[in-house]
Amino acid sequence: MTEQSVQERYAPGNQCFGCGPSNDKGLRIRSFEDGDDLVCDFKAEPHHLAFPGIVNGGILGALLDCHSNWTAAMHLMKKSGASALPCTVTADFHVTLKRPTPIGETLHLRGKVVESSDDRATIEATITAGGKVTATCRGLFVAVKEGHPAFHRW
Repeated sequence: MTEQSVQERYAPGNQCFGCGPSNDKGLRIRSFEDGDDLVCDFKAEPHHLAFPGIVNGGILGALLDCHSNWTAAMHLMKKSGASALPCTVTADFHVTLKRPTPIGETLHLRGKVVESSDDRATIEATITAGGKVTATCRGLFVAVKEGHPAFHRW
């Protein structure tokens, strides 16, 4: 049996396009703890193309957004000593596409917390393919409270 990703462990019924284990048509990323960081390997499929041989930038953005959001949620849960994951949302998110991302390579994502407070975390994340960084992001992810549409979405 393979190790459970944080998505499978904390949100097995999640339907999110990028990270929902229950979305059969989604990307279904699987993120794992690596010290204080979160890491993920992803293999793009032919329907993720921008043009022959290259992954679509929107798919890269979705990968970075979801992986970063999970990095923030895991950090905030640990920081507060909670046993349940907070419901976090993307408040601000910037992607830089540094070079074309080849579809034939396994994409390695790494998210790390660079700043945080009680209810928010700033995350920097990268996508690496073939040993080269192809995309980066920096985003602010915020834990939401009851009344927000994302509250208890996990």
